[in-house]
Parts: sequence; structure tokens; C-alpha cells
Amino acid sequence: MIPRIGRMRSEVITVETGRRPTVRDVTAEAQQFVSGEGDGLLHVFVPHATAGIAIIESGSGSDDPDLLTAIDGFLPADGRWRHRHGSPGHGRDHVLPAFIAPYASIPVLRGRLALGTWQSICLVDTNGDNAVRQVRFSFLPG
Repeated sequence: MIPRIGRMRSEVITVETGRRPTVRDVTAEAQQFVSGEGDGLLHVFVPHATAGIAIIESGSGSDDPDLLTAIDGFLPADGRWRHRHGSPGHGRDHVLPAFIAPYASIPVLRGRLALGTWQSICLVDTNGDNAVRQVRFSFLPG
């Protein structure tokens, strides 16, 4: 954990995503990070050029496979991409963050994430070339 600088608190977690495209729910880790805080704002960020953060329902099929199926539809992993290092179709992984941003901000009220009933914070990683990702949580008190 990085010590507080001013009033913001920040921490990086490591998430194993494997060698296949995946959507990984990190809501529990985010809630643990803000637990005990008061009101404020949680910022979630992935410092990777080929991953994003989505606020989506998880565990019902909306996340993995539905979101991954949608991504395959508008960003196919084929030979059309000029960015060609890595596995075939890897260029689409570098375009992904333009559609699924590498960050999200969530209100925190009395130490609880102010998400809707079915909302979860999910790491979206279509890049099978990297099996481990970092996610940074930063809390700014209100």
C-alpha cells in the first residue's frame, strides 16, 4: 500500500486474468478498500494499454460471456489491425480502452460503494498475452 499523500489514499491489487479474454469482478476488493472510510469518491484505474473497467451486472451472463461476445462483434480479433505484435488479432486489444475506459469513479457513502442493485466493478481484459493485471484503487475523502 502507498501511504497517504495529502488526503488521498491509494493501493494497487494484482489480478490474475489468465490467457483468455475475461471479465473479472473486483467489487469485493473495492469495497474492502473503502470499508471504514466515510463519504468520498473511489477511483478505479488499470494502468494497461489493453484493459478497461466496466460497471456492469456480473454473474448473470451479462459480463462473461455477453460482454466478451459484444466486444468480439465490434472489435474482432482478426488480421485487420495494423498493430500486429503479440497473438493474432492483438491490435483490437489496444483499441479496447477507447470503448471501455481504463477507469471508473464510484461514490462512497459512509464507507460503502454507492452502486446500484445489480452493478459491479469489472476488469475487462481481452489480452491473453498478459495473464496478470494491476488495478489501482484511490479514495478521495469528501
